[in-house]
Amino acid sequence: MNKKLAAALSGGAVLVLALTGCGGSEDNKELDAWAKKVCDLVPAQNKKITAAYDAITKAAEDTESTPAELQKADSQAFQDLSDGYKARATVIQNAGAPPGAEDGAKKLQEAVKQLTTLSASYADMKTQVDGLNTKDQAKFATGLKDVSAEMQKVETQRQTALAALKDLESGDTKKALSEQSGCKQASTSPGTASAPATDS
Repeated sequence: MNKKLAAALSGGAVLVLALTGCGGSEDNKELDAWAKKVCDLVPAQNKKITAAYDAITKAAEDTESTPAELQKADSQAFQDLSDGYKARATVIQNAGAPPGAEDGAKKLQEAVKQLTTLSASYADMKTQVDGLNTKDQAKFATGLKDVSAEMQKVETQRQTALAALKDLESGDTKKALSEQSGCKQASTSPGTASAPATDS
């Protein structure tokens, strides 16, 4: 039942800045300033996103939870995920294109677009969960299966957003981000250590 929903989120699902190593970047103060704008807010965003996924998993594993309790937990988690990814998109949009990055503006807009789409999808998931029939166990179980199926589609969107972020964070931009304490913290936090976004 709800475990299928959690299974759709297994393996980590937090969009963390794709950081690998901390190699020194060339002296580019403009790019470093851009990276700081992005990284200063990353820890708080990741904390909210990670907590939301943890809440869904916890609710799925709690066999004593009533349908109403599951609905409430999942609804709040989807709201937090929607807010978290929207905040990530806003931060990147406000920071602007990475100075000196090839096709930086184009890559920026694609990342913002994909993150915004992902945020909207989680908002839709919340609406779907809110509409579940908690009075009828059988109907609730069927509804959760539909939610789980929808999560598979959202997972595809998440992978697309992740690819767009990695594209934005390539080359010198990646090096500049890796030197910021906020991004270092995000890349080494327990909740994101196994997330796909940290894969090379």
